Amino acid sequence: MIGWIIAIVVGGIIGWLASLVMNRDASMGIFWNIVVGVVGSFIGRWIGSLVGVGATLTEFSVPGLLMSLLGAIVLLGIVNLVQRGRVR
Repeated sequence: MIGWIIAIVVGGIIGWLASLVMNRDASMGIFWNIVVGVVGSFIGRWIGSLVGVGATLTEFSVPGLLMSLLGAIVLLGIVNLVQRGRVR
């Protein structure tokens, strides 16, 4: 149970940081920051497995956080591309 709470809090922070990087902070609320952060973690884990960075969802590590942030940024880039036809 505590793991889910930590995932939600860290996901919210990662989603918020990604929204700042992608200049979408004004259009996203806390719920969407959490969604972007959690989904971004899965994308980051997948990207990490492709490039050989050991980012797991069960361990709290700096490479895992960075891959989660990268995954959230990729997710927001895809959303920007679909919504606006370009990546900011």
